[in-house]
Amino acid sequence: MPAAPGSLKGRVALVAGGTRGAGRGIAVQLGAAGATVYVSGRSTAGRRSEYDRPETVEETADLVTAAGGQGIPVVCDHLERDQVEALVGRIDAEQGRLDVLVNDVWGGERLFEWDAPVWEHDLDNGLRLLRLAVETHAVTNHIALPLLLRTPGGGGLVVEMTDGTDEYNRANYRVSFFYDLAKSSVLRMAFALGHELGPRGATAVALTPGWLRSEMMLEAFGVAEENWREACERVPHFAISETPSYVGRAVAALAADPHVARWNGQSLSSGQLAREYGFTDLDGSRPDAWRYLVEVQDPGHPADTTGYR
Repeated sequence: MPAAPGSLKGRVALVAGGTRGAGRGIAVQLGAAGATVYVSGRSTAGRRSEYDRPETVEETADLVTAAGGQGIPVVCDHLERDQVEALVGRIDAEQGRLDVLVNDVWGGERLFEWDAPVWEHDLDNGLRLLRLAVETHAVTNHIALPLLLRTPGGGGLVVEMTDGTDEYNRANYRVSFFYDLAKSSVLRMAFALGHELGPRGATAVALTPGWLRSEMMLEAFGVAEENWREACERVPHFAISETPSYVGRAVAALAADPHVARWNGQSLSSGQLAREYGFTDLDGSRPDAWRYLVEVQDPGHPADTTGYR
């Protein structure tokens, strides 16, 4: 199954926070559609970030190139304005355009505490989470959007990556005060950007994957992608999970859509866009995790993905 209808050859993308997880999946699928993809992050072959994970921006860039695009790794801390300015300046000098900006910087897995009220949550960790999850996106938008807006032909796309749809997050408490605030802030960021970019010919959306089989998630369950279903024995609802390539194909489909402006300012999910554009996950399935959560998991029904993937 192709990544998305249409080709992105000649288009330039920046995936901010593309080292692993959804960011890596998005970068690779943009590459599979022919795009030149700048992959930024803090984890490099020479030095790990505070995550202390083995994945690097160089690896992601190599995967982009192997998929058919051109992957360009750039080590960048998106909290540091001078580093983001240097990154965007390099894209301008080398390409003269920026068609797609994906804001996927996160960095909070080890910083939030499940169901801990704000007065019991570690304050330093909570504030660090907000900086990584929200401030990085604001800094990157401030510096990169002028280049995106002057791209020849216009029609640039900004994708704000989050966890949860606007509808779901408004109705449900998400993990902790700080996690909830971070993910809801990014949703609102896409809404605000839609108002600012739409009249100028560009489009902004918020996008969430479902239950993502990221490197860290697979590791937490003690499985690999090849045997991920074994984790369903312990957590049956994990059966609705999806690969990072699935949300990657969603971004590639949006970027190739000449009528993408119809989504401006909206909150979208990988499952929703799979129905719209006709792409599948790597195994040929089409998981719809957020509908499944509302209709099956949250009401406490037995795990059954029939009709949901």
